[in-house]
Amino acid sequence: MQTNLRPIASLLLGVAFLLAGNGLQFTLLPLRGAAEGFSAPALGLIGSAYYIGFAAGCLFAPYIILRAGHIRAFAALVALAAVVALAYPLATDVRAWTAFRPVNGFCLAGFYLVIESWLNDRATNDNRGLVMSAYVMVNFLAFTVGQLMVTLYPVREDGNFMIAAMLASLAIVPVALTRSAQPAPITIVSFRPLQLYRAAPVGLVASLMVGVANGAFWSLGPVSAASSGLDVNRAAMFMGAATLAGAFVQWPVGRLSDRMDRRLVLLTLLIGAAATGILIWLFAGTGRLLLTFGFLFGALTLPCYSLAAAHAYDKTPASETVPTAATILLANSLGASIGPLLASAFMAALGPRALFLFTAIAQALLALFVFYRTTVQPSLTAPEKTDFDLAATAPVGAMVTGEPPDPADPSVAIPEPYSPPASDEAAAMR
Repeated sequence: MQTNLRPIASLLLGVAFLLAGNGLQFTLLPLRGAAEGFSAPALGLIGSAYYIGFAAGCLFAPYIILRAGHIRAFAALVALAAVVALAYPLATDVRAWTAFRPVNGFCLAGFYLVIESWLNDRATNDNRGLVMSAYVMVNFLAFTVGQLMVTLYPVREDGNFMIAAMLASLAIVPVALTRSAQPAPITIVSFRPLQLYRAAPVGLVASLMVGVANGAFWSLGPVSAASSGLDVNRAAMFMGAATLAGAFVQWPVGRLSDRMDRRLVLLTLLIGAAATGILIWLFAGTGRLLLTFGFLFGALTLPCYSLAAAHAYDKTPASETVPTAATILLANSLGASIGPLLASAFMAALGPRALFLFTAIAQALLALFVFYRTTVQPSLTAPEKTDFDLAATAPVGAMVTGEPPDPADPSVAIPEPYSPPASDEAAAMR
């Protein structure tokens, strides 16, 4: 294992640094915003802005990489993310944060695209599963560690923003110093929502609705927990427990769905997640019970995207992997940009724990749709299904394929070799 992962160790280290900083900001921003007196709708708007930026990054970041190359694009995007992390405490205003947050989302989408195309290029057929699984687990673990780091400094102080900026800056170092050659292929996003809906309506609709529920949870979960009586430490533990639970059950749930109709597994998780959300809204206290419910909520909620993605891959040809992945990711991002806005209205009207009433409603509506589809379309047989692939279905980035990108694929572009401008060459000769 050590030999197989050594060539991509610097990439994974860069991932760990940046995702830890991003996880810290996901927990810190709503808590600091609440401390500054931001209303629930304002926090929802800020949360939605991140996913709008992420969707824009899915569309436009590939062209930045084509223009500048992987390492230069990576350095530029990560440096911009570090600058934005330092900008938040300098302008504690709703309008400023709403302008800053999409920049974070755009940079993260570009970062994922750089790293995932790089990993696809470095992996071989013999170690691809190991490489991509290691990448996914680093994502989840680094994000969780980042969430827990919110306890390093009081929320009202600026130290945590500095830590987030430092982590983002450190992400550049191992990647900039790597001796690995830059990969040539880059995925150009191609979206085909109508085609995907005809082939796999559950895959597309579930990606959208899971984004609605999960986007609301990621954006407003910390402030909901803190406003329900948890201190900052326990609010961070609440979010961390949910993240870890979702990470741990991804693979076993996926393997279970290989043996039966994925829609039935998804339906079961949705019913359980909606019931857990209702219990949190009605009964959860402020101590261990709420933390326990957070763990259960994450275990039931977070694998839903993976099942939706796996079902979509089952129903579309292997040659359509890139457009399918791009479309379900964009649908998820669009749903996540809507969810925080709607959930914040529930919280403003019914209290902080109404966030989980909102997620329960979104999940229940999706469960009804999934149940309807099971009654009108028969299950796939085992030979018709693809094996569950943790890397390709994890909601962590732009596009991970089970095979190297095919240069003949119209969704893949080969960038021209980078050559510095003539002025740069002349300067270098002086």
